[in-house]
Amino acid sequence: MACYVRLMGKGDIPQVDEIDHEAFPALWPPPNYRRELENRLAHYIVACDDALKAPERKLILPKAGPVPWLRRLFNREVPPTTKEYIFGFAGFWIIAGEVHITNIAVRESHRRRGIGELMLISLINLATKLDALFITLEVRASNTAAQELYAKYEFAKVGVRRAYYTDNREDGVLMSLEDITSAPVQANLRRLKQAHLKRWGIAAYSPG
Repeated sequence: MACYVRLMGKGDIPQVDEIDHEAFPALWPPPNYRRELENRLAHYIVACDDALKAPERKLILPKAGPVPWLRRLFNREVPPTTKEYIFGFAGFWIIAGEVHITNIAVRESHRRRGIGELMLISLINLATKLDALFITLEVRASNTAAQELYAKYEFAKVGVRRAYYTDNREDGVLMSLEDITSAPVQANLRRLKQAHLKRWGIAAYSPG
């Protein structure tokens, strides 16, 4: 699978809203991602595939018609544009050296392919570039698979937010990764990058 990670742009918002609705239906409507992209504290990424390209229809006006200048302007073939297919997105806020991951979401049709882990690695890389000191996130108490993934990247459970999720009042487990620029954390990250690459064949971890 040809997948890579880059920073989210405004043109990605329709697909991001689709993924958000699918991943978090009980929390719909989604955040205003257009406003988020204008927020200097917020940083969002997307995982996408530039091999899946859908050419748009060419815009051609008939040669005959009552408005010559309009015909001259539009009576040509417009080169087809391409649209990347987005598999998932993720984001965080950074305030005073603290990064808080707000969401990581992958299309249901593309889960269990290493994309969520790819974006987690990319977020840690981006946080490191932004000179963050530590990273926090919340995860549902029932989502043991996600907790195990975060633990693999040395996130530790540091607390519980009671009735944190508004849809069913489920507790949120607060997890934190401290000293992200330290030698042990970076060594573990490099090891896990190699393991991820070997398993999934995806090596693009530095959005920007």
